[in-house]
Amino acid sequence: MTLPGLRVRRATVDDLTSLKSLWDSMRLVPDELEKRLTGFQVVENAEGQVLGAIGIQFSKQHALLHSEGYSDFSVADAARHLFWERIQTLASNHGVFRLWTQERSPFWKSFGFQPPNAEILARLPEEWQNEFSGAWLTFQLKNEEVITAALEKKFAPFMAAEKLGTHRISEKARTINTIVTVAGFAIGILCIGIAIYLFIRRNPFGR
Repeated sequence: MTLPGLRVRRATVDDLTSLKSLWDSMRLVPDELEKRLTGFQVVENAEGQVLGAIGIQFSKQHALLHSEGYSDFSVADAARHLFWERIQTLASNHGVFRLWTQERSPFWKSFGFQPPNAEILARLPEEWQNEFSGAWLTFQLKNEEVITAALEKKFAPFMAAEKLGTHRISEKARTINTIVTVAGFAIGILCIGIAIYLFIRRNPFGR
């Protein structure tokens, strides 16, 4: 569902006044969210009026949707569909495997978000575990295990060659170090011998 004239874009400093009013009406914390301004996507009407916003944070292969809010809830359904399209594009650009949210609107479940089991929840980035409290919903964009296994298989020959090369370099370095050490001792002994010889010549015993 979409409404004519609505469009989604990244938030800018020009949106700050509108967003602060929106966040305040949603009982969010404007001063905290202001620090993450450029992480927000906004939906605006044909006149350029901001009607809603949602924040997106990235952590490695994970993305967090947070602080969703609307000044006009009559556009919320249409806005969520537009947000969802944008979120998928951004997630793809950032190589995201999994999305997370604590937003409770039924629409996120309709898009495929589900409560994670204990194994999946353990993958939640630590910084979000510490910052947010409450029940989580998650959505898998890409199969992490399959991709990881495929990458490991693809790069296994390269890693083996790299390991062998590193081992050879290490062996050469040890050999060179040994040669330098032995040469150093030999030169040291030679220098001592020359010094003794010169001393004896200049100061012969018994003279």
